Amino acid sequence: MRHRKGNAKLSKPTDQRLAMLRSIVRSLFIYGHVNVTVTRAKEARRMAEKLITCAKTNDLFSRRKVESVLHDQAVVTNIFKSFPERFEGRAGGYTRIIKIGRRRGDAALLARLELV
Repeated sequence: MRHRKGNAKLSKPTDQRLAMLRSIVRSLFIYGHVNVTVTRAKEARRMAEKLITCAKTNDLFSRRKVESVLHDQAVVTNIFKSFPERFEGRAGGYTRIIKIGRRRGDAALLARLELV
């Protein structure tokens, strides 16, 4: 039994882990897809889905909440313009993870995290 089901630590201190996940999510929102390891993709998916759900409400509190995570005004403006109508009829599951094989150097499992 997993008590209090926390997040994956990803072998990094908290500040580095959050910075890495913010960077992955920011790249996901800019390019529409990103190739990372499977565990990083699963953690970034959690953050991205929460931000997209928050952006669908489209009020000042939601905008400030998303800005506090992404720290990029241009990306936040783009999210609030395009995502509410793009994911209008969808109640969740805004991203998909596709496993793409192993990395050449260390044989880590890679996945492609993309917006649906």
